[in-house]
Formats: sequence, C-alpha cells, structure tokens
Amino acid sequence: MIGRWIALGLGLMIALMANKAWADQIIATRPVPGPAQAIGSPANGCLAGGQALPLSGPGWETLRPERNRFWGHPDLVNFIQDMAGRTASLGTLLIADMAQPRGGHMAYGHGSHQNGLDVDILYRLGVQPLSEDERARPLMDEVIDGQAFIAGRWDERQTALVKIFAEDSRVERIFVNAAIKRQLCKAARSQNEWLRKLRPWWGHADHFHVRLKCPAGDPHCVTGPALPPGLGCGSELDWWFSSEAKAGKGPPGPPQTISPACQAIFAQ
Repeated sequence: MIGRWIALGLGLMIALMANKAWADQIIATRPVPGPAQAIGSPANGCLAGGQALPLSGPGWETLRPERNRFWGHPDLVNFIQDMAGRTASLGTLLIADMAQPRGGHMAYGHGSHQNGLDVDILYRLGVQPLSEDERARPLMDEVIDGQAFIAGRWDERQTALVKIFAEDSRVERIFVNAAIKRQLCKAARSQNEWLRKLRPWWGHADHFHVRLKCPAGDPHCVTGPALPPGLGCGSELDWWFSSEAKAGKGPPGPPQTISPACQAIFAQ
C-alpha cells in the first residue's frame, strides 16, 4: 500500500512539472466557493461551488473517502439523498466515486466524472452502519460472470434499484455492463421504456454509473448526445459482444483540452 501511494505521488509530481493546469485539477483538495456550476462535459470539464456528500445519511454510505471523490454539483448531492430515501426498502445505497472537489481529470479510474454530475453506485446493497474498514476497503463484487448473473449477487432488488434510477426524469443516462443490459432486456416484459437509458459500456460489472442532465441555468454545461431511438436491446447491442468490443476498440474520446473557465477554477 505504501509503495502504491509513493508511485502515485511521483506520478503527480511528474504531471505537475509537465503540465501545471492538468496537475492542479488532480491535487486540489477543496472546492471553489461561490455559485454552483457544472462546466463543460462529464469527460472534459470542471465544477464550481462543489458540495460534499456526507459520509453517511438515511439510506446511503459513502465509500473510500480517502480518494476525496465524494463531491458533486448540489443537484447531484440532493439527487443521491432523495434516491436513498426512495430505495431504502431495498437496502442501503453504497456510493463510490462522484467527482473531485473541483471536478476535472482524475489521476486514475475514470475519463469522465469531471463536471460534478456523475456518480457510481454499487449493485450490492449495504446495511448501515459501515465499519471503518468496510468503508475504506469495500467489497467490489461483480454481479455477472460472462453472460449470466451470479447467484446471490443479483435478484429482483437489483433490477428494481436500476429501474427506479432510470425512470427518474433527472437522469440523462446510466452506464452498465453490456451483459447486464442484455439480461435485463431479455427479462423485460411491458412498461420497459426505462431500458432506453441503460447504455452499455466496458466494465461496470460491480456498479452502475448514473449521469444527470445539465442543471437548469448552467450555460457552460455541455449536454450529452441524445439517446438513440429504441430501447437499445436489438442488434446494436450485439456489437458489445464482438471481438472488436472485447478488445476495447471503441470510438475515440473527445479531445482533452482545458477551457479558460476551468483553468481559472483549478488555479484558485
């Protein structure tokens, strides 16, 4: 563990010397005060007026606080707290990464989560309260093995959990493992429009990734592309099981540039 942190520290020092603007966004430990703004896109942006999600609350527990990724736009924090109440009968929400205090690029783990509107939530439901060790080193249990759900890790509660999130009007899209999407498509009967918001993406076998719509009145927030028509359960899903997809050969991501607005935030 010590070696890991030393390596990370050396990596940050190199980043700092190579590009101060990129390094500043990674090492900022506090938010920029003032009005909340989600700036740019989730994959190329930053956050002003970020708010911290408390470590514990009615129906949720925040994991791995040492990462300092429990920040978000106030709309996201309010959303999580609201959804924790709405899903309390299923179990405790286990909240993984949100954003850094000022958003921006992370040293590892994500290319998104940059403008304070993304949150990762474990499929595994918890029981409150968590011990210090459970919070710092949570079980990240994958729920799917190849093409099938793992017995004891997925049942009607997980389906209900994802459905409740997908049906909320504040949610733009939810990223899940392609095999999970396929299984949910197979199981769905009527009233399945919520499946449209579930978008397949690599990984996401132990958590689902919720992205909110841009807040009203945030002129610098970049809205994601419109969801394609249909539920996404047809032939378009098949590509995710091709050799190309398994090799991780997806479309290139957007160019990573730092806008003047974000440069100002990271420099404070």
